[in-house]
Amino acid sequence: MPYEINPLPYAYNALEPSIDELTMHLHHDKHYAGYVNNLNVAIEKHPELFSRSVPDLLRNINSIPDDIRTAVRNNGGGDANHALYFDIMGPNAGGEPTGALADAINKAFGSFDQLKSQLSAAGAGRFGSGFAWLSVTSDGGLIVESTPNQDNPLMEGRVGILGLDVWEHAYYLKYHNVRADYIKAWWNVVNWSNVARRYQAALKREYLM
Repeated sequence: MPYEINPLPYAYNALEPSIDELTMHLHHDKHYAGYVNNLNVAIEKHPELFSRSVPDLLRNINSIPDDIRTAVRNNGGGDANHALYFDIMGPNAGGEPTGALADAINKAFGSFDQLKSQLSAAGAGRFGSGFAWLSVTSDGGLIVESTPNQDNPLMEGRVGILGLDVWEHAYYLKYHNVRADYIKAWWNVVNWSNVARRYQAALKREYLM
C-alpha cells in the first residue's frame, strides 16, 4: 500500500493554546490516517492506479473507475487536504506573509487583512463539513474558495496552497460549536514560509504532498 501518512512535523502540543494536543492526536493519527488507509483499500480493487500520485488521482477524478470513484474522492481528498493542513501550520508562526506571496495577495485582494477576512468568512460560511482555501488558478492568480467534505481544488483545476479545515473534528474538543473562535485562533499558527513554498510550486501546477 504505497500511500502513507506524513508524520506530524512538530510536537502534538506545539500549536497550543490555539489547537490543543488531544485534538492534534485524534485529527492526525485517527482521522488523517483513516483517510489514507481507506484510500489504499479502495485502490486495491484497481491496483494499476497505485502508480499514480494522489494529486493525479484527484485532478482526474472523473476518469477513476465508477466502483471506487466516490471512495477515492473522499479518501484521496482527505489525504491531500490533511497533508497540506498539517504542513501549513506550525509553532511560533502566524503573522503575515512576505515576498512574492505577499505581493500576490495584495494584488488579488488589496491587502492581507482582506484575504484574512474573506477566507475566514468562507470557512465560517461553509455549511456542514469542508475546507476554505487560498488557491492558485490556472493563470497564476489567487482566489478564496471553499469545498464540501474532503473535496480539493485540484478537482476543479486549481491548486490549494492554504487550507482551513472546518470539519468539527478539527476544533470541537476545544471550541465546541463555536467555529468562529477556532478560525480566529487558527491564524496564529499558519506557517507562511510553507505556504510560500506551496505557492511557488503551484505556479508550476505542482501540489506538494
